[in-house]
Amino acid sequence: MKNRLKVLRAEHDWSQQDLADRLGVSRQSVNAIETGRYDPSLPLAFRIAELFELAIEDIFQLESAP
Repeated sequence: MKNRLKVLRAEHDWSQQDLADRLGVSRQSVNAIETGRYDPSLPLAFRIAELFELAIEDIFQLESAP
């Protein structure tokens, strides 16, 4: 799944640790989501969307099938 988390975080001038603290997760989790190595759970995706005041689909997009 592709996401805009790194861009949104940069727009707010937050470090990965800043975002992790706001979400109640580890910095490693934020890094893994940003790099596409981990897809967040639905509750976490909702917390991310709420934090940025966006719809989930404005942050996360399914990658196109090959």
